[in-house]
Order: sequence, then C-alpha cells, then structure tokens
Amino acid sequence: MILDLERFLTAERPGWLELEKQLDILESDPHRRLTLPELRRFHYLYQRTSADLAEVQSFTCEPELRRYLEALVSRAFGESHEVRSVEPRLALRRFFTLDFPRAFRRHLRAFALAVAVTAAGCLFGGLAIALDTEAKQALIPFDHLAGDPADRVAEEERADEDRLSGHKASFSSMLMTHNTRVAIFCLALGLTWGLGTLVLLFYNGVILGAIAVDYVAAGQTSFLLGWLLPHGAIEIPAFVLAGQAGLILASALLGRGDSSTVAVRLRNARPDLVLLISGVAVMLIWAGLVEAFLSQYHEPALPYAFKIAFGLSEIAALALYLRYAGLDKHPR
Repeated sequence: MILDLERFLTAERPGWLELEKQLDILESDPHRRLTLPELRRFHYLYQRTSADLAEVQSFTCEPELRRYLEALVSRAFGESHEVRSVEPRLALRRFFTLDFPRAFRRHLRAFALAVAVTAAGCLFGGLAIALDTEAKQALIPFDHLAGDPADRVAEEERADEDRLSGHKASFSSMLMTHNTRVAIFCLALGLTWGLGTLVLLFYNGVILGAIAVDYVAAGQTSFLLGWLLPHGAIEIPAFVLAGQAGLILASALLGRGDSSTVAVRLRNARPDLVLLISGVAVMLIWAGLVEAFLSQYHEPALPYAFKIAFGLSEIAALALYLRYAGLDKHPR
C-alpha cells in the first residue's frame, strides 16, 4: 500500500496543530485543569496522532514528518501520564493568582444575589433610622454606637493616648477570629436551602445602613468614611463573598435544572466552596490588621482624607483583582 502523502497531510495536519496548541497551553501552565470535554478531545487527538505516526512509520520514508510526529506523541504521552507534586509556595501563589478569582467569577449570579440582598438590607436599615430615630436601639446591637454620633466623634478625636497600645495584636486577632466565624456561619447557612444565608446578609446590611444614615444625619460623614472604609473596603466584600458561597451550597442542594444526585452536586461544588471561604479568611485577616492598626486612629492623629483614600484604593484593587486575576490567556 502506498500512502498518498499530500492527501494524508491535508486531512491530518489540522489535528496535529490542534494537539500541539493544547500541549503548548498545558506546558505554559502546568497546573491548568482541563474540563471533561477538553480531556476527551485531548485524548482523541493523542490517539489519532499516534495512529498517524504508526501509519507514517509503515508506509513513508519522510524522516522529518516522522520526527515531528514522534515528538508530538511523546509530549502528549508525558502530559497524559505525568504526576506533578506542587510545592506549597507554588500552590499558594496559584491560589491567589488563579484559583480564588476564577472560583469567584464562576458564580457571578450568586454574588450578584448576595450583593442585592445586602443592599436591600442597607436600604431598609437606612430608611428605618431616617424615619424613626428611636429604631436605632433595635437595629444597632453595639453599645458604643447607641449614643449620639457627634458625642462619640468628639470623644474619639480628643483622645490623646493610644487606647490600643500593647493590645493591637490581640485586638486584631479577636476581630479575625470573630469575623471568620461569622463568615463560615454564613456559608453553613446555605444548608437551609439558602434562607439562613439570605437572612444574615440582609441583617448585616440593615446594621450597615442604619449606622451610615445615623452618622451622616449627624453631620459626621467624614468620620464615618474614615472609620469604616480602611477595613470595611475588604471586610464587607468578604462577608458578601461568604454569602455567595452559602448560595452556591444552597444551589447544589436544590439542584434546579440538574438531574444528578445531591451527593454528586455537593461534591462538584465543594472545590469552589473551599476556595471561596479560604479567600474570605485571608481577606478578613487583612481587614482585622487594618482595623486594629489604622481604622481606630482618627484626626488629628490620622487625617480622614488619607484614611478615605486608603479605603478607596483597597476597593479599586480588590475589584481589579477579582475581575482580571487568573484570566485565561488562551481563550477557547
């Protein structure tokens, strides 16, 4: 049998080029995870190229073509059978640069719902305070915020000593621990088919809206922004992301439009839930440090303009990170 080389190249070369492109992508990002359809396509191209190599070896004497196919099949074999161990340092870098932001973007609908519910809570809390100042006692569960905002601001600004001197580390640790517990609880409430998560998001929004309107109405907007923005720019989105994770868990339980079993749906959702809550924990560690070492210091010790600018820069950096980090450089 004589191989029609020209026809053979015309028919088979597109598959070789596709396999070569996939190999280039995998080799440039060794930790890239292929989806099941991608794996099936890769396996098909590998098998077909191997068959082409066997045919070339049997029926042609084209050494360059044979060497090219041998190299291609060898690379594909290596990618198919290699087991890589990931160093902790590389795994941590991958988490921040790829896994966490990608997990966030895979569930934007859940995030949008979490934002909407939190915003609705803010609106409710703000309106309640604006229409009835007596509602503050019921809506704001913090004793140090129960009084007149102007009195608290005056007291904070005339303080001539560092109230947290020697206690910053323990204070920030307490904040991190408490906030992380609340975030995990928000995720766990997804087991109530999302109702508990929605209630907690709404309640957090109510408190935030009530405090904001209370201070703005008292003419203390600069203090409010300088106090809340440095740590709140990260802490508030972290709680919303925890709510996003809770809603993902609820969606896995409900299985709307998915005929697989609950066990399968939960198993499929688990990696993204772990990624999201891990990212939330890191964000809350940062927020705790900022609150202890920056947010608690007011004018004249720290200008409000500086603290507000710091908080706004955090918001911008977080938004850009979640939007662009880990974007696929090789769109399919």
